Amino acid sequence: MPQTVNRKKSLSITILSLSLLTVMAGAAVAPALGTIQSYFSTTNRFFIQMIISVPPLFIIIVNLMFPWLCRHFKNRSLVLAGLLLYTLGGCAAGLFNNIYLVLLTRALVGVGVGIIMPFSTGLLAYYFPAGQQVKLMSYSSAMNQMGGVIATLLSGLLANISWRASFLVYLLGLLSIILCLLFLPNDQIRQTQSSKKPTLGKLWQSYHIHIIAIFLLMSAFFVYPANFSFITLADAVIPAKYIVVIMALMDFIAFLGGLLFARMYGLLRQNTKYLAPLCFLFGYLILTVNTGWLGVLSGSLLIGFANGAGIPCLISAASIKAGKTAATTVMPLLSAAMYLAQFVSPLLMSAVQSLFGSLGNHLPYLLGVVLALLFILCSKLLPKQE
Repeated sequence: MPQTVNRKKSLSITILSLSLLTVMAGAAVAPALGTIQSYFSTTNRFFIQMIISVPPLFIIIVNLMFPWLCRHFKNRSLVLAGLLLYTLGGCAAGLFNNIYLVLLTRALVGVGVGIIMPFSTGLLAYYFPAGQQVKLMSYSSAMNQMGGVIATLLSGLLANISWRASFLVYLLGLLSIILCLLFLPNDQIRQTQSSKKPTLGKLWQSYHIHIIAIFLLMSAFFVYPANFSFITLADAVIPAKYIVVIMALMDFIAFLGGLLFARMYGLLRQNTKYLAPLCFLFGYLILTVNTGWLGVLSGSLLIGFANGAGIPCLISAASIKAGKTAATTVMPLLSAAMYLAQFVSPLLMSAVQSLFGSLGNHLPYLLGVVLALLFILCSKLLPKQE
């Protein structure tokens, strides 16, 4: 019995280590973009921005192919292939002087994360019973947020050495490679006969509320990192040197939100689904009307908490409904929706600013309020969790 418990613990740590990496797909080297732009000074700025945008695009493509991959390859083989593409592709970007070769390596990172992301949560549903999944999903979300904090800090420090060195942050993938070689069984997730090869149409019919909800969650969240720095500088109330500190604190609160989700679910039960959208709503309302220290801090912390608590809420609900086949059914679609939101959020913001730009500097926060209201309505339609 103790040996079985230790094996399960090692397996859970191995799977959770994947969550530490996924958020780093594009954002890990964001602090180095200014240095990269200086090096490629004759290159169109669009291609520099694509360093961040290319991985999510390939993540979405691979997520849609993921069920096919799982039918033809075993779990550990796929995870290790994804981790190798992630680690080698991530580090290789710093070797080239040609921006197109840099973007090619970023595509490899996207393919790697496209494989890893559904496994990072789907394997928890495959190997652990429903009673443990809420707790493990909360840990997964916490690891995801902590990965973002670690990646941003390390990449920023490495960028002070060289823009090439900033890509060495992807060496963190070696930790997961070692753990997977040691502890991850090489099983294969198989569909039951009654649910064999479900079509996208049937999956959408079963999980469309979860997919829309997580899309709205990520769209609402990305309003903050995409606009907070610009708005705070324009308000000229908080010194620029504190902006990074506030954003890092927001990430840390998101980590706590994920870590504490299981306890909150124990208290709120079915009403937990309203926690994240309400925190988004009040957070953006506060940021809209209060530009002082109290407003900026409280609004930022509420938004961070909403992101950290909202992800495990939706993923655990969907995975429990899907059962052991979650990794090959609903998880790729949730992952695709999350990364699609990274594209749509800035495009939506651009469209809103062109139409309603006269409403003032805090217009992005008003968009956050609207998205939070839509998220609340969508959450009301979520089915009851068993």
